Amino acid sequence: MPVEFKTPSLYKLIRHPLYAGLLLAFWAIPAMTGAHLVFALMTTAYILIAIRLEERDLIVQHPEYAAYRRRVPMLVPVPSSRRSA
Repeated sequence: MPVEFKTPSLYKLIRHPLYAGLLLAFWAIPAMTGAHLVFALMTTAYILIAIRLEERDLIVQHPEYAAYRRRVPMLVPVPSSRRSA
């Protein structure tokens, strides 16, 4: 049974709010040690690769995702006046 494509709450502002929250948690630390820096860099790379693969599958499953992808920023919300320009 196909799943309907929806964009509730935060998904209207950014495409990947869960990933954005994780990245914020990994990078917003008061004392960045070398080990934590390596962890944050590697996790960021992993998340960016995961987003690319996930979006590729979403476009296949939900053709309307391509328009959503063009309209909504990936991780950082952008004011609507800037997006439409």
